[in-house]
Amino acid sequence: MANPSDPLPCTKSQMHPAHAKWLMTPLTSPLVRARVEPMKVFLIVLDSVGIGAAPDADAYGDAGAATLPHCAEAVGGLRLPTLQAMGLGNIPDLLPGGLPIAGVEPALRPSASWGALQELSQGKDTTTGHWEMAGVLLEKGFHVFSPEPPSFPAALIDSFTARTGRGILGNCAASGTRIIQDLGTRHMESGDWIVYTSADSVFQIAAHEEIIPLEELYTACRTARELCDPLRVGRVIARPFVGADPEHFTRTENRRDFSLAPPRPMILDHLQAHGIRTVTVGKLDDIFAGQGIDRSEHVENNHDAQRIVLEIANESESQFVFVNLIDFDMLYGHRRDPDGYASALENSDAFLSELLPKLGPEDCLMITADHGNDPTFNGTDHTREFVPLLVYRPERVGQNVGIRHGFFDVAQSVASLFGVPPMPRGFSYC
Repeated sequence: MANPSDPLPCTKSQMHPAHAKWLMTPLTSPLVRARVEPMKVFLIVLDSVGIGAAPDADAYGDAGAATLPHCAEAVGGLRLPTLQAMGLGNIPDLLPGGLPIAGVEPALRPSASWGALQELSQGKDTTTGHWEMAGVLLEKGFHVFSPEPPSFPAALIDSFTARTGRGILGNCAASGTRIIQDLGTRHMESGDWIVYTSADSVFQIAAHEEIIPLEELYTACRTARELCDPLRVGRVIARPFVGADPEHFTRTENRRDFSLAPPRPMILDHLQAHGIRTVTVGKLDDIFAGQGIDRSEHVENNHDAQRIVLEIANESESQFVFVNLIDFDMLYGHRRDPDGYASALENSDAFLSELLPKLGPEDCLMITADHGNDPTFNGTDHTREFVPLLVYRPERVGQNVGIRHGFFDVAQSVASLFGVPPMPRGFSYC
């Protein structure tokens, strides 16, 4: 099997006609010129906002999933005037079997370029999606633990309990909110960790904040991270919670993700190496294990992330701003709550209406997602879907950029905008 770090060979015949022309675009002088005028590029990931089942969805048990269309249908239509004007409603027509988004009609003259991204890496989790977006193809996916208990290998659990000095509860695949209801009381009585997994490549550790201090939980996660590295586990996740009894147990925003280190330099490292300031907002410092980041604004909710982005938009410095809006996935997708999902979408649409007027003539805003999480679908896991792509540049005419085969076209486009040498994979749509 080819090394996932090797460049993906691609010919014009393998590409969608809408962007095959980029094979003819010279990746030389005009793209590597030094920029003089300040420019900010915002890449905003609407976490889990898929737009329709990917061609390989059946292999993941996700045939028929369509996060945005199904969410819109479930609530009687979405009200997203900003995203509609940008061209969100135009995207379903590009997709094989694409479903309309109720309430979001196609725009006659979209203010942004519109398209869709198809993930090529194996997997449908947060880390896989963001890494591919940043330029890396994972031909071999992360290790996924057994859905049947015991989920974790005995050797892994034995080493974890010996090094942390506590026993474990759980050791199964489970919903994070359900497992603390089921085992939270026993955890409070025993002091044992609650450990569980999901359909993603994760080792999750839940602990009550009044029973086990946060720093001890984080230290245990670092231990688990070390133990999970040889298995190629994508993330170890700290899941602290509070409350006096199962009816009142609530997970807090002190969650932390401890990710496997990226296997090779990504767009953040690439920009840093060429003097471009990099900023992350949300949980991306965890997803990239702190790699390639000049400034991190770690927050765990959409409201705080959006507030910070609006503040950064007022700054004059050239920078790449990589943003994750987590609420769609964490609060509503996994909990199969289409009403909450729709409300979060409408709140984000209002945020975008504030952001667009702040962008300067050289700035660029890209909006996409990392996977799907259809709130009307069976189960509680992510769904393998196409994700939307909107690219807004003030005073530029929006164009159809088609279906992009590989999230890594995002990284290539960011490199192109900043005039740095090209990434090993992908074709720019900018």
